[in-house]
Amino acid sequence: MIEMKNVAAGYGKNQVLHGVNLRAKQGKITTLIGSNGSGKSTLLHTMLKVIPLMDGDIMVDGMSIKSMAQPELARKIAYLPQGKNVPDISAGRLVLHGRFPYLSYPRKYKKQDFHIAEEAMEKLGISNFKDKQMAELSGGMRQKVYIAMALAQQAPAIVMDEPTTYLDIGQQLKFAGMIKGLSQDGKTVILVLHDILLALKISDWIAVMWNGKIVEEGTPGEILDSCVIPRIYGVDVKEARTDFGVQYFYEEA
Repeated sequence: MIEMKNVAAGYGKNQVLHGVNLRAKQGKITTLIGSNGSGKSTLLHTMLKVIPLMDGDIMVDGMSIKSMAQPELARKIAYLPQGKNVPDISAGRLVLHGRFPYLSYPRKYKKQDFHIAEEAMEKLGISNFKDKQMAELSGGMRQKVYIAMALAQQAPAIVMDEPTTYLDIGQQLKFAGMIKGLSQDGKTVILVLHDILLALKISDWIAVMWNGKIVEEGTPGEILDSCVIPRIYGVDVKEARTDFGVQYFYEEA
């Protein structure tokens, strides 16, 4: 579980987050939504100690991140960032980088590391591409490689910033199933999504951010009932019950 208590953070003297409180439970999918500049990515970076805390604390399985060195935190939280460069490396080698927090000096991969990386690639259906250079792969395929790298990290929590970027509709559906599987396996999952409909469909808990604060949080049903979406986005979301389950669609506010 990851718990944020009165978190304040920012860049230099520019405070972006103001008193953020949020609890992401084990085995659940917690999603952050909100307009651009609302503080979603800043909150993730603070959680990962990329940005220092100005006030408050963040607890990971009961331990403050203040007391954790970066390698220890990396063994607790796997991170899939937004807007990644295309490295000059093979897909298989990049997935192996997920094992880096576990390497001791001298930093050499062991047989177990290769096995775990191969399993992660198999889970994403990309084993056939392990010898291909990242530059040779499509955007969607590269995104799967990065997700496999996060899985190879084998951390109890996984944090993803806009993970469906570059994924087409079919790939997004497969991604949703994979994320559900991770939570069912007991992982704490935190997502940042711009796709509100996808957030409503796959999340157990949604936190809506605005101006560096969480202005509403709850289950997808509670978020819909709160009417916060039309206030933030200027459009409303409705639900329809079909033979394929609950479907969501946009409607003018």
